[in-house]
Amino acid sequence: MNSQQDVIYGLMNKLEETLEKGVPLLSNLSIVKKNVVMDILDELYAALPDEVKEARALLRRKDELQYEAQQRAEKIISEAQAEANRLLSESDLLRAVQREAEKIKEQVINDCEDIKRKALEEADAVRNQAMDEALRMKDGASVYAEQILVGLEQNINHLHEIVKDNQIQLERRRSEEEDQQREYTQNLRVS
Repeated sequence: MNSQQDVIYGLMNKLEETLEKGVPLLSNLSIVKKNVVMDILDELYAALPDEVKEARALLRRKDELQYEAQQRAEKIISEAQAEANRLLSESDLLRAVQREAEKIKEQVINDCEDIKRKALEEADAVRNQAMDEALRMKDGASVYAEQILVGLEQNINHLHEIVKDNQIQLERRRSEEEDQQREYTQNLRVS
């Protein structure tokens, strides 16, 4: 589980480094290659569902173990019955063997139930742990994305203010130049 987290944190660090290495545009803005960021995000998405795959594999393994235990129980019972039929012909001995075979059968069934119960408990624990881990990672990714979006919004607002200020300055210059042009034209007419 830690190595999975390490991969995800490594990819998040790689994303941060990519953002830091971007070409600076303004104090809080930089240009980064979209395909590099998208590749890192793809790797992050690919890394997230591994825990769920592990939980699924454990559930499948539980079914296999249950089937193997059932086959083993049937084989043991079948072998016990065949051996009892071959060796014993007298009714008292046969009944004793049949009782013993029933006890063995019950024991094997109980063992199978225990194996099944333990496998289900382990699968549930792994599935719950995987789901908890996936939720924590999803929450962390959401918080990180929200922080990036807030930063982008602030940068956009800052850029918007800069553009507005520049538009106002351009309008003032244009107005001053027009005033100077009028003044110059009037001075020419007077002279």
